[in-house]
Amino acid sequence: MNDLINLIKTRRSIRSFTDKPIPEAELAQIAETAVLAPSARNSQKWLFTVVTKREQIRKLAKAVGKCLDRGEDYDFYNPTAVIITTYERDYRFGPVDCACAIENMFLAAHSLGIGSVWINQLIDCYDEPEVRSILDSFGIPADHVAGGMVALGYPSGEPRNVEKKFELINWVK
Repeated sequence: MNDLINLIKTRRSIRSFTDKPIPEAELAQIAETAVLAPSARNSQKWLFTVVTKREQIRKLAKAVGKCLDRGEDYDFYNPTAVIITTYERDYRFGPVDCACAIENMFLAAHSLGIGSVWINQLIDCYDEPEVRSILDSFGIPADHVAGGMVALGYPSGEPRNVEKKFELINWVK
């Protein structure tokens, strides 16, 4: 089987990470694959903010958890993270451009033995004052819209094997 196809077939969302830090060189490789993702009209209207200090992620998670009523213990699975934003609020391709970049990061992480999961909650509250203040402290401009967040870390166990629904493929011959 082709290596890329095997990588796609074996990648799973990881929701439990060890405390082992990810080397900066590997985080850089993962972030670079995001920049290489396709974007509508090659617009590249995005910013990738890599946050390696887990206490900063916990602070953001707590603010998001409070905003969305997720409870005090909400922690985004305690990861290293990449926050993906797009800088035009009315840019209609922002969500799909960000999704392409996220998928590239998922596959790059998996190829390096690093687990990942998509965190969507930031999309619902990035402009709430407490959340916005934290994003400002990360250097994310105020006019940026959250497109998602990628949680990254070394898996602390085996991923769940989720059955895929191949019957959803519709062939027209």
